[in-house]
Amino acid sequence: MSNITNNYKHKRLPAWLKTRLPKTRKFFQLKSLLSESGLNTVCESASCPNIGTCWDAGTLTFMILGDTCTRACRFCDVPTGNLNQPDLNEPNQVARSLSKLNIKFAVITSVDRDDLPDGGAGHWVQTILAIRKHCPNIKIEALIPDFQGNLAHIEQVCEAQPDVLAHNLETVESLQRQVRPQCRYEWSLRTIETAAKSKGVIAKSGLMLGLGEKKQEVIQSFKDLVAVGCQILSLGQYLRPSPAHTEVVEFIHPELFAEYKDIGESLGLIHVEAGPLVRSSYLADQQARAAGLD
Repeated sequence: MSNITNNYKHKRLPAWLKTRLPKTRKFFQLKSLLSESGLNTVCESASCPNIGTCWDAGTLTFMILGDTCTRACRFCDVPTGNLNQPDLNEPNQVARSLSKLNIKFAVITSVDRDDLPDGGAGHWVQTILAIRKHCPNIKIEALIPDFQGNLAHIEQVCEAQPDVLAHNLETVESLQRQVRPQCRYEWSLRTIETAAKSKGVIAKSGLMLGLGEKKQEVIQSFKDLVAVGCQILSLGQYLRPSPAHTEVVEFIHPELFAEYKDIGESLGLIHVEAGPLVRSSYLADQQARAAGLD
């Protein structure tokens, strides 16, 4: 057993995974605004380690369609349980809240809503349109579900013209059933390919490392993503939210993240954002600009 795994069992994180608690004025201003609005952010719901860094920079990720998911992915801290009907006022509420935040780039994501006939695609479209109406100068990244591979629903969201259409592959093909049993590798690739074929839309994905994947499997995932037109890829360390979630197999050293960045970009990805604490939405505006967004 490696020292890395031993460290994990004794709950000792490597130095590169330790973060400071957010204490800045801007952080607490955003937290107060969000509390007043009643809206959900994935930053809080998914216990993101970068919440201080991103909120200090004025970047945050709204989560629409509720705070409860129809799926029970074994890496995710978003709860699964009773589902309410979508709040029809939520698109305008999100847009109005964004208009008060004085930001130039917004990331919107959602829980999976396999209980809805369209998987929530129509609600996604209304949210994007509302943001365009109330915040015409804000760039939009839509981090969407796979809609169970339904092309019509994926295309519906793409046609609403977010600036970036993101969907996370999450892990290598061999670990899909173990890590996210209600998803399919091919559904994710189909989602990204549909985004890549949409005019004026940047296609983006993300992978977590440390789940037991082999190096060649990671590189194969890069190749699969390039083949469907993915332009941006985020790579980060998987961190176990609770003892009920999938275990961390190893902590990936920052030097290997740097190597993966070089490999991914040499294979044709325009930009790879890689590091232990990187998440899909981490400084998403900078990722998009690196891929050519004006």
